[in-house]
Amino acid sequence: MSLNPTEVAHRLVDIASDLQAEDIVLLDIRELASFADYFVILTTGSDRQTRALRDDMVKRLKASGVSISHAEGRPDSGWLLLDFGDVIVHIFGPEQREFYQLEELWSRAPQVVRIQ
Repeated sequence: MSLNPTEVAHRLVDIASDLQAEDIVLLDIRELASFADYFVILTTGSDRQTRALRDDMVKRLKASGVSISHAEGRPDSGWLLLDFGDVIVHIFGPEQREFYQLEELWSRAPQVVRIQ
């Protein structure tokens, strides 16, 4: 069973919420970018939480037939990118999220979900 991009995006939001990530945002970037359909942006409070989130996202999506295409960054760097093809996850530490302000850069993208 393989999931469509919308289902993948919502599954990733659910996983982030289950693992108590903060300020989770799902942006629909389909009208603005050709490289992906959705961004999931979230904040974690520690390297340990970032690792757990990364590992759980990869494991649970793989079980649903969705593999990770690419990853960048390190849990201890304050930023981690997980590329699931049509859905890209940005996991930030609080300072890095404030610095990069992705929601502002992609402010024309509709917010599908926001969990604070």
